[in-house]
Amino acid sequence: MKQTASAKRKLAGKFVTYGIVIAFYVIIQVLNGAGMVSPSIAGQLVPICAYVTMAVSLNLVVGFSGELSLGHAGFMSVGAFSGIVAAMSLQQAIPNGIARLAVAMLVGAVCAGVAGVIVGVPVLRLQGDYLAIVTLAFGEIIKSVLTNTYLAVDKKGLHFSFLTDKNALEEGGLQLIRGPMGVMNTQRISTFTVGFVLVVITLVVIFNLVNSRTGRAIMAARDNRIAAESVGISVTKYKMIAFVVSAALAGAAGTLYGCSQTTFAATKFDFNTSILILVFVVLGGLGN
Repeated sequence: MKQTASAKRKLAGKFVTYGIVIAFYVIIQVLNGAGMVSPSIAGQLVPICAYVTMAVSLNLVVGFSGELSLGHAGFMSVGAFSGIVAAMSLQQAIPNGIARLAVAMLVGAVCAGVAGVIVGVPVLRLQGDYLAIVTLAFGEIIKSVLTNTYLAVDKKGLHFSFLTDKNALEEGGLQLIRGPMGVMNTQRISTFTVGFVLVVITLVVIFNLVNSRTGRAIMAARDNRIAAESVGISVTKYKMIAFVVSAALAGAAGTLYGCSQTTFAATKFDFNTSILILVFVVLGGLGN
């Protein structure tokens, strides 16, 4: 009976969360249709969706996995830059903006997920605050790397140089990443509706993962690592699943954010951004 009541409360909580998100979207759309949303507020709707996705995805690591990550903005930057490169490179192949954005978000999520694997494999085998230290370093390293990266595309394909711009482009070539100047003059293809869909997808993924067998294993490892290992739970494996899923969702959020801006640089995704997202998680009580 207690398990049934608990399951009903969790189900009710999920539907309340979905209802709040849907109600917010409907209210904003109605107000926007009535001309009651100012341009400055309308311009912040997509970034808000990106940051909500970031906070919910970080909660999977901080709240349900019990690990501390201080470089979540680094995964966001990986998704932003890889996604914007994909979106700009596919302008001719995929003229439809929404379809191109969907492909770019998938690319951003995959690239950020791969970065999560690279960071997580050596670190999540250890105990203590090593993940916080390594993710902090990762965020700063990826910011420095992107700040010194020059990437362009022309009829011959992609051109890459580091530290200085050595890319010699043919006529009609396009600069994708311009070192310290970042990405400039991009098409703003992100929309509030796409942001709303990403938030809903993120909630569905997190809720279903947490309430699955994998999610119970993740929380068991969080509560008592020794007890979890004694019953055959691979702590490293399940923590890795949570970390990579979180990184992939952050990458998708980064692409959504990047495709909503005409100009942005790697310095946008610094340590302060990671701390801001972590504060959202803590203040929102998402870590419970």
